Amino acid sequence: MLKKRGEFKVREFRTTDLERVIWINETCLPENYTPSFYLQHHFEHPKAFLVAEVNGEVVGYVMCRIELGLSNIKFGLARKGHIISIAVLPEYRRRGIGETLMRKAMEAMRKYGATEYYLEVRVSNIPAINLYRKLNYKIVKRIPGYYLDGEDAYVMARPS
Repeated sequence: MLKKRGEFKVREFRTTDLERVIWINETCLPENYTPSFYLQHHFEHPKAFLVAEVNGEVVGYVMCRIELGLSNIKFGLARKGHIISIAVLPEYRRRGIGETLMRKAMEAMRKYGATEYYLEVRVSNIPAINLYRKLNYKIVKRIPGYYLDGEDAYVMARPS
C-alpha cells in the first residue's frame, strides 16, 4: 500500500510478533494485557488480529474478537465484532495505518459472521474518536470510570 509518507503492509499477526505487539501496546496505551491474552485472541480469531509493517518492522496492530450478545445498535441479540485494542507507534501515525487496520479488521470480522462492530475509547481521545466517526461509528453510550485511572469511555458502534 503506497501512502504519502511511505509504504506499509497489513498482515495477520504471527506468534513471533508477540513481543513487538506487547511493546507497542505498552508504549502507546495505558491498558496492558498478558501475553496469554494476546495469544488467546490470535488462536480464536486469527484473521481478526492484524499487524502493520513498515520496512519489515511491526509498527501497529489491531486485536479483535467475535461475541454473541445484546446489540449495541438495535434491539435483540447480535454477533458482534469487538475491536479490543488498536495502536500505532506515534512516529507512524497520520499515514493511514490506523484506518487501514480498522478497515481490514472489519472485513475479517465480517467473515466470522459479525453483523455489527463496536469498541471502547477514552472520551479524551479525540483523534481516535474522529477516526472512528470517519468509519461511520457512532457513540452509543458512555461508561463512567471505565478505565483504571477513572476516565470514562464511549462505546462506539456501527453495523457491518
